[in-house]
Amino acid sequence: MKATYIDYSDTGSFSKTLLAYLANEESLQPFYGEQPNLAGFKAQLDKKKKFPHRKLLVDQLQGQYGDLLASSPTVAQNIVRLKDPNTFTVTTGHQLNIFTGPLYFIFKIVTAIRLAKDLKEAYPDYDFVPVYWMATEDHDFEEINHTRVFGKKIMWDTPKIAATGRMSTGDIAGTVREYCNTFGLSGNADLLTAIVEEAYLSHDTLADATRSMVHALFKEYGLVIVDADSPILKAVFAPIIEQDIMAERSFHAISASSEALENLGYKPQVHGREINFFYLTDEFRERIVRAEDGRFEVLHQNMFFTEESLKQEIAEHPERFSPNVVMRPMYQEVILPNLAYIGGGAEIVYWLQLKANFDQYNVPFPILIPRNSAMITDDTVAGKIFRLDLTFKSVFKPAEILKNEYVRRHTKHRLNLRDEWMELNAIFGKIKLRAHKIDPSLGPSTEAVKARLKKAINSLEKKLLRADKKNHEEALIQIDRVKDILFPGGGLQERSENFAPLYLKQGEELISELEKHFSPLDFKFTILY
Repeated sequence: MKATYIDYSDTGSFSKTLLAYLANEESLQPFYGEQPNLAGFKAQLDKKKKFPHRKLLVDQLQGQYGDLLASSPTVAQNIVRLKDPNTFTVTTGHQLNIFTGPLYFIFKIVTAIRLAKDLKEAYPDYDFVPVYWMATEDHDFEEINHTRVFGKKIMWDTPKIAATGRMSTGDIAGTVREYCNTFGLSGNADLLTAIVEEAYLSHDTLADATRSMVHALFKEYGLVIVDADSPILKAVFAPIIEQDIMAERSFHAISASSEALENLGYKPQVHGREINFFYLTDEFRERIVRAEDGRFEVLHQNMFFTEESLKQEIAEHPERFSPNVVMRPMYQEVILPNLAYIGGGAEIVYWLQLKANFDQYNVPFPILIPRNSAMITDDTVAGKIFRLDLTFKSVFKPAEILKNEYVRRHTKHRLNLRDEWMELNAIFGKIKLRAHKIDPSLGPSTEAVKARLKKAINSLEKKLLRADKKNHEEALIQIDRVKDILFPGGGLQERSENFAPLYLKQGEELISELEKHFSPLDFKFTILY
């Protein structure tokens, strides 16, 4: 595959806050730690060398993988390496989208893999392990129960329960068949079908199914998959759980940071609550709130705790306390020797709201790395782009602007009336002067007539352009087709399309091509064809 790169700002698809972060805007610097460059990583290495939970982490990971480790010596070796004080992780996280959901799920993980490789080249005395953190405790099932393949929506229609990772895959066989039936007949189709069926038909929970599928796709690259829905891992986090619920510490820190960002003109992405933990069982995941009588209530469950009984519950059953979106990042950094978090644009923005909270708990804040964003097409579409006198940069413009620009470049007629307007403007200057001599109060009337004529000239220009478009109808149809292919539904390909159509074309080489062309610390939008 061939690659070209453009600035994120040229896509029109990313937030002001993310672009300011990438531009190293001085006003944002208090909201993150080290800068996202190699010098920043050197500083992170020093901060994370004293990470205390290595053996516990390795034991948990080996237990979670079980027999799956036999299929990948590379992953097994990376897990063992985590015992070494000179080994660190670079982490990305995502929900358990069925069949991996939209393309950016894959892009996140490839970014982590490539960053770990680049760090090893820069610092050969250390080892770096790419990690995928499964959001097994998330309960937004409607966000993950579907994917789109060849424009078709494939959905797993089943009742949701407390945490998606604990959901049974017992009734997913029909959805698996529907997904795999879109593949057609080919060697790559057989390979992908085998991966999907092994994952979802041979494992009992969505967490185990997701681990199986992601492992099958990325095991050759040493990706380690973490399921933090674990009593032993939660026990490490229990002191912070207790402090945060009792004193509402994160709420105050995050609220202050959010207000400061707003005052600088940056829109916060998330809002902390007074208590940022859910109570989690196999049946429900509900918010914990402080009731008017001072007790702690589990919403909608008629469950109450006194301060002492809640402390006891945290100590004896830490697995029942599930962090929300603003505390999950801290949980991650407490149980991993992690240097960087790789996230989408919205994730990077809400991580900026969190640093003050990390600081008050003395937990090192990771380097924030926007995941690689990409568009993938083929030579046929690339050829159309070049024949239409477009570029990969220009195709990000709205279709109507592209079509107007095309007609203006290729028309045999002069469509703008600039020269004529300049002549009329000069005439109106004489008219205004004459009117002023007769009666100074006629000036506004003259300007009003001029404004109406200017509006009429602009309208006529648009009519000339519309009329000339008929002479370029075929090219303009092709522009619409190119836009529809590259921007399904009007948005970025990576935000809606599943990876399957690309895998069917590229097979196992898809991942290696992405890893080859992604460059996490260059912060460019990647176009592959």
